[in-house]
Amino acid sequence: MSNGPHATDRSVPILDRVGDAFFALDGDWRFTYINDRAESMLKRSRRQLIGRVMWDEFPETVETQFPEGFHQAMEAQEPVSFEVYHNPLDTWFEANAYPSESGLSVYLRDITDRKERENELAQHARVVEAVHDGVLTVDDDDRIASVNEAIEETLGATRDELVGQPIRRLPELANIDSEGAMAIGEAIGTLQSGETSYQRFELSFTNADGEERIGEMRMVPLGEGLASVAGVIRDVTEQREYEETVDSLHEVTRWLFGAEDAAEICSVAVHAADELLDLPISGVWLIDDERGCLDPMAATMGAHTELGGLPQFYEGEGLIWDVYREGEPKMFDDLTQESDIYNEDTPLRSEIIVPIGTHGVIMTGSTRVEGFDDTDLELVSLLASNTEAALDRSDREKLLQDRKQSLARQSERLRAVADILSEDLQQHLDDVASEFDEESHDPAVTETLTRAEELVDDVLEFARDQSAMGSRSSVDFESALSDALDASIAEDMTVYLEFEGSVRAERARFVHMLETVFNDVTTRAKGDATVRIGPVEDDATGKPTGFYILDDAAAIPETEFDRVFEPETTTGSERSGLGLAVAREIAEAHGWEVDVSTGQASGTQFSVTGMVTFEVSQK
Repeated sequence: MSNGPHATDRSVPILDRVGDAFFALDGDWRFTYINDRAESMLKRSRRQLIGRVMWDEFPETVETQFPEGFHQAMEAQEPVSFEVYHNPLDTWFEANAYPSESGLSVYLRDITDRKERENELAQHARVVEAVHDGVLTVDDDDRIASVNEAIEETLGATRDELVGQPIRRLPELANIDSEGAMAIGEAIGTLQSGETSYQRFELSFTNADGEERIGEMRMVPLGEGLASVAGVIRDVTEQREYEETVDSLHEVTRWLFGAEDAAEICSVAVHAADELLDLPISGVWLIDDERGCLDPMAATMGAHTELGGLPQFYEGEGLIWDVYREGEPKMFDDLTQESDIYNEDTPLRSEIIVPIGTHGVIMTGSTRVEGFDDTDLELVSLLASNTEAALDRSDREKLLQDRKQSLARQSERLRAVADILSEDLQQHLDDVASEFDEESHDPAVTETLTRAEELVDDVLEFARDQSAMGSRSSVDFESALSDALDASIAEDMTVYLEFEGSVRAERARFVHMLETVFNDVTTRAKGDATVRIGPVEDDATGKPTGFYILDDAAAIPETEFDRVFEPETTTGSERSGLGLAVAREIAEAHGWEVDVSTGQASGTQFSVTGMVTFEVSQK
């Protein structure tokens, strides 16, 4: 009795209509029937195959599963099913063989596409298993369809515990916090609805060791199939801790820049190494150029405890000098393997040494071999870079302070010399003047004495430190102008003041400035002179920002404008004292700007601008 379908005359038309390839063999393995689909698949016609032995016509099948499967079916008289790859046709077949006493009926189905999909899925599965990130998929019923091995290690739940469970139970099974559970549910709903094609969020969970961890979850839709959503979870705890440490180190930079000197900067650096980087055995050495050594500046308590204090390193002593000379950070995993170690009895077994530019080095040690990793090296290098920037700034500030102090001392010495010279010269002038009777003295001598006294005043003003301003007060312009004219050498000068106003200034110096300008006009006039004084207004706002003094004396050539404010001796010159150089010094001491130009019609115009407190009450 037959165990399966077998070709008969009556069944032949039916077999020609089936979708699978079909052929029948007799007991000697000869073809007795082949349907249309088999002809197409085997690329041979019925006429070529009927009555011929299968193994003769297709000898390559002898090395496949066909002979074994067919013999098994005939001997046991039981149907067999197997998959086989036929190399000449580059095709995968699913073979189903049904035996009878007279032969064998065989159905062949081309499963090449299915096998390729399976191979592709298998490759994907191997990739998923190989990645270090945890991967899970969720089906249309919101159940966990699959997980990889990494997710078991990440979440601390086994594959058997997870697969098949509703996704809503994942937080319970994997110890994910409530916020993370809500984020997972919302992400799956959003992806399945088609609102978005990507979701990313972070969640907190507890791993198998009971440690609180941070995970980054990324989820994408997969479309139709066994799984509709895939999620990838990565443990980013160390990354987040690293980012927080880097942020804290940038905050340390503010402390470093706020330190007063190199010693305090080094103390801040080792404190940061201890508290922020968890490097309890750390110290900073700075170069002492005079003695040619690396001098310890600051160390953690752990460094003092383990090492009993920090040594000085003279050139060529230990690994620290090698790193300082080379200028590159280095990590030593096992100090017992290093030949250039400073102290063979050191309790340290590994070290990180990082140069602080040309200033020195920062060194941290561990009592364990391979006590550090690349992250430690990177963070210590960042701390060293910030420390270098702070030390550079400290050096610049110290250099600037030293320069200021040097200039202050020079200015003080200049003022002292000027005071001594002026007092001595004034005494001599007083002695000379007393020798002349008021009615009988020579006018030329009187002029000479007057100019000498003015020179003394100018020298004292010019030697004065601009930053040493006295107290300012509101100075009435007309009053100051009157005092300046009285003190000047002007005798026949007509002055037109075109406004009433005031300015905050050190009155005595402001009067001296005006006096100096009037003296300059007088020396150029050689007689009567007319001066007009008016406000200078801002072109944009129309507000007064200063004043001008316009005279009709002999004009200063434009070629001399750049030199008119330079101090020069009065020998061979008609200028009195140091001239307009003193006026400029007084103006700049107040923060004002001065300028000389040709007037709109003619004459020379002296302008003072940038006077923030200059006020005009009436024109």
